[in-house]
Amino acid sequence: MRLVIQRVKRSSVSIEGTLHSEIGCGLMVLVGVAEGDTPDDVTWLAAKTAAMRIFPDEAGVMNRSVTDVGGEILAVSQFTLNASTRKGNRPSYIHAAGHDLAIPLYELYCSECSRLIGKTVKTGVFGADMQVELVNDGPVTIVIDSKLRE
Repeated sequence: MRLVIQRVKRSSVSIEGTLHSEIGCGLMVLVGVAEGDTPDDVTWLAAKTAAMRIFPDEAGVMNRSVTDVGGEILAVSQFTLNASTRKGNRPSYIHAAGHDLAIPLYELYCSECSRLIGKTVKTGVFGADMQVELVNDGPVTIVIDSKLRE
């Protein structure tokens, strides 16, 4: 399972020109579920997301988590995070999980993050054509892959 986490001033998701979800200060998280991912991957990544110290303290040092600053999370499923670009110029998505695995793990990630930060995680719509807007703060962008824990 792979995440792209961005610290944001604000972020939103619109579908067909209609606002679906929005947050203020917090984290915009793109969530890519791959074949072979498990609930253990979700648990580990949700804990990392909630505890990652990427918000500034009084001295301007990145020493606070989204929980510490009372921030929000917007999580959007993103199967293209699992693209293989090794051959040719057309990405292959053969390693991206199908709906039967990806939807439950994405939903579990959102609910686990909600539990950890004490706020409902805002979401996109799985499989929809979404327009995502954000104001990246910093910019701070972190990529985490549960298969690279060591």
